[in-house]
Amino acid sequence: MKITIKVIPSAKVEQIQPALDGSLKVWLRARPKEGEANRALIKLLAKHFDVAKSQIDIVSGLTSRNKIVEIS
Repeated sequence: MKITIKVIPSAKVEQIQPALDGSLKVWLRARPKEGEANRALIKLLAKHFDVAKSQIDIVSGLTSRNKIVEIS
């Protein structure tokens, strides 16, 4: 399953909300430096979808706020 995600790093709270276009909007406390936000995103998505972190891959957008994530 592939999901389009808009990430908002350095937020005060961590949460996931569905957007109107069918994608997800994710707020993360982590900073967007040295991959911290990407690691936090994978951890939060794994908890949300109840899967292992190893089953989540960022397909595109490693350095962007707009990402495509694949959950296997």
